[in-house]
Amino acid sequence: MESASNTEEQAAPAGPAGPAGPAGPDQPAGPAEKAGEAAGKDGQAGSGWRRWVMDVRPLRHRPFRRLWASTSVTTIGSQLTAVAVPKQIYDLTQSSAWVGYASFAGLLPLVVFALWGGAVADRVDRRTLMLFTGVGIALTSVLFWAQSFAGVHSVALLMVLLAVQQGLFGINFPARSASIARLVPAGELPAATALQSTVAQTGMVLGPLLAGALIPLIGLSTLYLVDALALCVTLWAVWRLPALPPLDGGGAVKESGRRRAGAREVADGFRYIVAHRVLLLSFLADIVAMVFGMPRALFPQLASSTYAPWGEGFALGLLFAAIPIGAVAGGLLSGTFSRARHHGLMVTAAVVVWGLAITGFGLSAGLWWAAAFLAVAGVADMVSMVFRSAILQAAATDDMRGRMQGIFTVVVAGGPRLADLLHGTAGSLLGPRAAVTAGGLLVAATMLALTAAVPDFRRYTG
Repeated sequence: MESASNTEEQAAPAGPAGPAGPAGPDQPAGPAEKAGEAAGKDGQAGSGWRRWVMDVRPLRHRPFRRLWASTSVTTIGSQLTAVAVPKQIYDLTQSSAWVGYASFAGLLPLVVFALWGGAVADRVDRRTLMLFTGVGIALTSVLFWAQSFAGVHSVALLMVLLAVQQGLFGINFPARSASIARLVPAGELPAATALQSTVAQTGMVLGPLLAGALIPLIGLSTLYLVDALALCVTLWAVWRLPALPPLDGGGAVKESGRRRAGAREVADGFRYIVAHRVLLLSFLADIVAMVFGMPRALFPQLASSTYAPWGEGFALGLLFAAIPIGAVAGGLLSGTFSRARHHGLMVTAAVVVWGLAITGFGLSAGLWWAAAFLAVAGVADMVSMVFRSAILQAAATDDMRGRMQGIFTVVVAGGPRLADLLHGTAGSLLGPRAAVTAGGLLVAATMLALTAAVPDFRRYTG
């Protein structure tokens, strides 16, 4: 249940301490907490059918538009590698266990470096950080290509490259996501998040399909090279961003100090969340929805038993595709909700709907009803993610946004994996449909209890 943006082009690289100049037509919109007035009259824009379709106001800001367009390319490219790595490992080992070990090898550095990278993103120019890590990610894709092209046949090398790439991504993502509030006005944050998330979800649907079609034609090694070339598009977009130096809590450019980001800065991020209950609830909402309500670990069993009459392979593919399809549909129709001001209430409603939709999926004996409920869950997931991301961007001061996004990365990466463990265990004890149904009801009940305990979250407005 993951996001970036805007304004005058500076083609030359910006140093960590280089303050952005006076805002021009292409300069950053400024910190979210000072940019609310920019939404002004535009926040009321749209009538008739326009209020139903995706809100594209953030695309008026040129750097955001470039970054958004590049995301559509690189997301598909990254999915090519996401398919190629497990495929190559399985070809080498003929073991699904090794595929799982490789996934874990990528998870650990992602978690560790996301936490540290968030702290770094609050202390250095975020544009510079994105450039350096983006180059590193592209180089690892080139190395993936080189080992495959050379026929190295080393699972250990693949796992090392995957760990390095995921660690670099863990540093890159918090800086990238924390930059959005500097690039679009506060009133456009939900719309910007919806735009980013829609292209990401679309890439997650199209990328694996494209990989499956291309592997017989061009082979695994070329998939890695295509990913590396796609990353160059993002590097160009980041290069053209304005400088994004660190700001203090009041929005002024911070002097770059000698103190490095370390464990104390990471701990400060967690303390900040605990002290700000709205932020805490935004994280708990995702944890509750994912851990109790993401039943993907049970899809293979359901496809081979409950939905076997429709064909096991077809049923499995449809179950996995239904949530992303719903999320894409929600993004395309995000004009219906992205202008809403009651962000906390929207998150609460979306998570409850997610839980009820998962409950409906668990009760469904027919495949098409099951897919429909999962698609509804996908729409709810998109709504929840849009407003949780907007809360993270707007409720946190700029000097903490990197750490908030680092912790967000850990939650997004870890939640579904915990769900796999929980649902797999519960499914073996209760049966898959009972486990899914119980999980969905638990999501809805827990979310209602949390918002009742913290009414400030329910009343929070962006």
